[in-house]
Amino acid sequence: MSQFSFSFGSSLLVRDDRGCYLPATADQILEAARRVVDQRICNGAPFASPDIVKEYLGAKLAGLEHEIFAVLFLDNQHRLIQYAEMFRGTIDSASVYPREVVKKALKLNAAATILAHNHPSGHSEPSQADRTLTARLKEALGLVEVRTLDHIIVAGREQVSFAELGLL
Repeated sequence: MSQFSFSFGSSLLVRDDRGCYLPATADQILEAARRVVDQRICNGAPFASPDIVKEYLGAKLAGLEHEIFAVLFLDNQHRLIQYAEMFRGTIDSASVYPREVVKKALKLNAAATILAHNHPSGHSEPSQADRTLTARLKEALGLVEVRTLDHIIVAGREQVSFAELGLL
């Protein structure tokens, strides 16, 4: 397992299995950031503001070369029950099945969800397909009394909230 260290030359170094320090790659830095986020926001942590949600999802989904559709399953107090990467796609799309999201929400006894996916292209504008999918998922989850609080798109360093845009 690699360990990370800051050097005086302001570059991040990683120690390999032999104990040698080498400059960290972007992928290693992103993976370390994801581990830190997992430690900071663990199951049971409340998502009290959109900024916390966007920071969390930005660290989880930014920099990936393929599209991931994830769901935050929450309790009545908007505390995290589970972060689940439900579907994996290609560089510009992922097939999402509302039935599977509903099944997972029921299995976890979730009261609410926050939907999320990344745009590897870096373009943050919600597409018509994103809007249609969000409406379908919100309707399907609503039938079993699970609220959809938001849908976040992560595109590079930017995170866009459907709720903040008035699209939910």
